[in-house]
Amino acid sequence: MKNNERKTAFILAAGLGTRLREMTSDRPKAMVEMNGKPLLEHVIEKLISQNFNHFVINVHHFGEKIIDYVNSKRYENVIIEISDEREFLYFTGGAILKALPYFENSKAVLIHNVDIFSDYDFQAQYDAFIESDDAAWLFTQDRNNKSKVAFDINENYVGTYNIETKVFDSDRDFSEIDKLLSFSGLHIFKPEYFKEFELKRCHIWSLYKEISKKRRVKSVTIEPNYWYDLGTPEQLKNVSSWLLSQE
Repeated sequence: MKNNERKTAFILAAGLGTRLREMTSDRPKAMVEMNGKPLLEHVIEKLISQNFNHFVINVHHFGEKIIDYVNSKRYENVIIEISDEREFLYFTGGAILKALPYFENSKAVLIHNVDIFSDYDFQAQYDAFIESDDAAWLFTQDRNNKSKVAFDINENYVGTYNIETKVFDSDRDFSEIDKLLSFSGLHIFKPEYFKEFELKRCHIWSLYKEISKKRRVKSVTIEPNYWYDLGTPEQLKNVSSWLLSQE
């Protein structure tokens, strides 16, 4: 990718932070600190180091605090924009539809949950994805959890499946499943495939269910050196201690 090309990341930061309730009574989850820096800053700095230069951040709960933070920061040759959901929370799928105008000049968009902490390097994947014919790549892992994403023999998205409740959300038959994998909270998509949808509150899986009928939504299994969900105080404390031990 040429140095002057736009490389876009959409950071999902509009969640209510219910699992971090004791830390989010006066701030959004994105502004909860880990080792002296907000989670949002950890994500932005990591992606800047991977040559991302355009960020869109959606906000809702205490959204003005994220806006104030963004306005106070200056990163060289980096654009940061806000997709404002303070009046209405659109969920993970609707958030993309709401933010589409910000992606007008972006060939692809990396979606990164603000509470995911990982060393995975997206540079090569981002460039390879642009050259592919796929609508999206979902970064998956082989982890032991109950919520799974289902893919067929062609690595195309089939639906979601809960191992405990046996709930299978798909328009396709269960027999078409070839793999059940864990979603990492990270994915890349091409904005053009979302333009057919009207703005609405929805989860990302309902959109990928429709898109995958026309164009592949592919599973890409990743094996980072570390990947953490910072969604609870205990997880946040454990990762903070681990980081200090690495210094």
